[in-house]
Amino acid sequence: MERNRKGTDGGVLGAVAELFDLPADVVAGLPRLEMIGGRQLYLERHLGILAYSDTQIDVNTAAGVLRVRGERLSLVAMTAEEVRIGGQINAVEWVR
Repeated sequence: MERNRKGTDGGVLGAVAELFDLPADVVAGLPRLEMIGGRQLYLERHLGILAYSDTQIDVNTAAGVLRVRGERLSLVAMTAEEVRIGGQINAVEWVR
């Protein structure tokens, strides 16, 4: 039976995700990133804004710092869990 395989492909978090039929990123608390063209970026599960200008925005996450570079960047919306960045996005990178 497939469900009895413990941790062979994802360790404890993988087993928990499979047991409760949840995505592994949700169980691990990892950020979820969605881009709409080069104009808008949506990030879930952030830990705050570290740096902000109209050409670069650094967002802290559990996986490291997400750096967004571009032109006319702005925070379109922000809550405790989500941030939406708008403008001309030229680059997105993880800074460790």
